[in-house]
Amino acid sequence: MYTNPIIPGFNPDPSIVRVGEGYFLVTSSFEYFPGAPIYHSTDLIQWTLIGHALTRPSQLQIQTPEPGGGIWATTLRYHQGTFYCLAACFQRYRPQEDDRVWPRGFYVKTTNIRDSDSWSDPVYFDQVGFDQDLFWDDDGTVYLSSTYRKLDRTPHANLKDFAVHTVPVNLETGASLAEPRLIRESASGVAEGSHLFRRGEYYYLFTAEGGTESGHCEWVSRSKTGPLGPWEVALTNPLWRNGLSDEVQNTGHADLVEDTKGQWWVVLLGVRPVWRGGAWEESVFGRETFLVPMDWENDWPVINGGQKIPLEYSGPQLYQFEHPVAWRDDFDQPSLQLGWYRKNTPLVHDYSLTEREGCLRLYGGPYNLSIPACPTLFLRKQTHRICTWETRLSFTSEQKHTEAGTVVWWNYLTYSSIGVRRSATGSRMVRFQPAEGDVLDFALKSQLSDIVLTIECGSSYRFGFYEFASAENRQTVQWVGEVTNSTMTRAPPVGAAFTGMMLGLYAFVS
Repeated sequence: MYTNPIIPGFNPDPSIVRVGEGYFLVTSSFEYFPGAPIYHSTDLIQWTLIGHALTRPSQLQIQTPEPGGGIWATTLRYHQGTFYCLAACFQRYRPQEDDRVWPRGFYVKTTNIRDSDSWSDPVYFDQVGFDQDLFWDDDGTVYLSSTYRKLDRTPHANLKDFAVHTVPVNLETGASLAEPRLIRESASGVAEGSHLFRRGEYYYLFTAEGGTESGHCEWVSRSKTGPLGPWEVALTNPLWRNGLSDEVQNTGHADLVEDTKGQWWVVLLGVRPVWRGGAWEESVFGRETFLVPMDWENDWPVINGGQKIPLEYSGPQLYQFEHPVAWRDDFDQPSLQLGWYRKNTPLVHDYSLTEREGCLRLYGGPYNLSIPACPTLFLRKQTHRICTWETRLSFTSEQKHTEAGTVVWWNYLTYSSIGVRRSATGSRMVRFQPAEGDVLDFALKSQLSDIVLTIECGSSYRFGFYEFASAENRQTVQWVGEVTNSTMTRAPPVGAAFTGMMLGLYAFVS
């Protein structure tokens, strides 16, 4: 028995490799920096964040993306001692207006995946698109696959016409060595998330189809000829189908790995909505990473026996593991813990871990939380539905337009914050700014005490605070308001909500 998801919280589009006894996995990061989080496991159940592939401005420049922009589906591959991470960065993505600027894909590489600083600067391909994949054929030819709109549109059809294109490339320069070949399109209008493999006499092409929402599913084709086809489509497609009445939905975007005992596994994305009031409520986690076994029958892959993706699975060799809820950061190390993220690529160093011992000091920037630029904002992924986020804040600024506090973050168009600032008379106050409704202010008794800001997460987000007297004299929380999960997960007017809920710390002067 084991429990899905294996990596909870916002971790979409997983891609996996095994090297020796260990497994390495990357997920998408969208508008967050550092990008392309790398996880490691020895048993496919317990995963540890070990670093990121995109940690420098020379690798990743995200400045004012709308929701859904940034680094899309990354792919992780290993070849002859080198790890490759492929990515594409959308700076403009407006599906409401069918307005997209196709990014140029790239890869970074390293021989030491545990050292985030060792990843190279990008090598860009001369092909646009997203969901890049690399495949090394037996003759040494390297093939790049990516998704972009068909050049010859489907006549009289209101479709996205997103299709998988493949081309041999010079890996050193990223240059194409031939004209790209369209190798897979879908009647749904979307074929993406492609991964090429070879097993025995067959080449296999896995594709995510139907879009990443309720129509999401996985297809497979095979060829005896080569990575460019022609392709035989499996009669069993889609390989499984989770629907709108299931506890796991929107499943797809699969990648494969064979374990040390010869068992094959698939990692994929899915979402966990909550049934409330006779309807499904959007998951606060967004898309997460799931695991199911895979078998081969007549040289065709059979994923999870063709059955729906479950939350609980009695799988071979694996075991039950409960992800810990408790986490704490006392900021007593010389660098930030892994797992803190910035919205966009920061342009300045706006914090210190040494200026005051055991504290994270934030130098509030000129951007408040509603501006699409990079604010002084540090975020962590919410990984449990029921939990409490507590922040102890020391606030001494004399400027009345300065604010510092904690936030529940969906995107810059939808967030709820509780922070400390100066009132018009110069005294300190707590300001609660919900994602929907009126801003509320609450006077503080002391002008010097630390303030403990509290967010209870569950069926809604409840916000409160108390003035810190001492560790032994804990005060009663004064609750100031709450925001429903459905309000926090509403769809943005531009872009798309491809990420999950974050909890964080901020400061600004505005």
